[in-house]
Amino acid sequence: MGDVKKPRKRGQGRPAENVVGREAVLETARRLVKEHPPARISIAMIAREAGVDPALVRYYFKDRSNLLLAVATSMMDDLPYAARDPRPADKVIENNIRRSALFTRSNRHIHRLMVDELADAKASDVSERLGEMNREAVAWLGEVLARDASSVRKVDPALLHVAILGLFDFFATAEPVVRQLFPDDTDPDELAARYEEFVVDLLMNGLRSRT
Repeated sequence: MGDVKKPRKRGQGRPAENVVGREAVLETARRLVKEHPPARISIAMIAREAGVDPALVRYYFKDRSNLLLAVATSMMDDLPYAARDPRPADKVIENNIRRSALFTRSNRHIHRLMVDELADAKASDVSERLGEMNREAVAWLGEVLARDASSVRKVDPALLHVAILGLFDFFATAEPVVRQLFPDDTDPDELAARYEEFVVDLLMNGLRSRT
């Protein structure tokens, strides 16, 4: 009889072939974060929605904090900073405000994810990476503000960053409270557009050079 080949064993901890890949698991987690407050999302929930064993999720991301950090990073990648935008600074910043409005509406739980789940994460590398992401945004604002004194006045880029986040965060996350301030038949998309224009006018009139 010929030699019978024994099946090769997988390396310990490695996923089998033809299983759901890392990006598919990440996309499932990202979808769930869009739909639910982050505190409700567990590895077991993500695994169930992705149709995989929770052990595979841990193989890809180690733990829940690292998985949620990957989700936040993936979401922030949708908001690239146009550092080389040749337009005047006021036009670049206005565009950034509008993109921030759209981003927050599309990812209404992103700031809760950062504050409630990542800022105080037990793993120091998770909270440090979150800090890096925010410092990068502030540095970008600082570069834009500094390069064109003719269209925008000097302001603290960190405070401007906080203001933009805060103005759109409450509108998105406190939607039931906001709706109570307007007639019942108010169209939510029309209200969001009105609010975006209000914030753009509020911030840009405060930022434009007074000379």
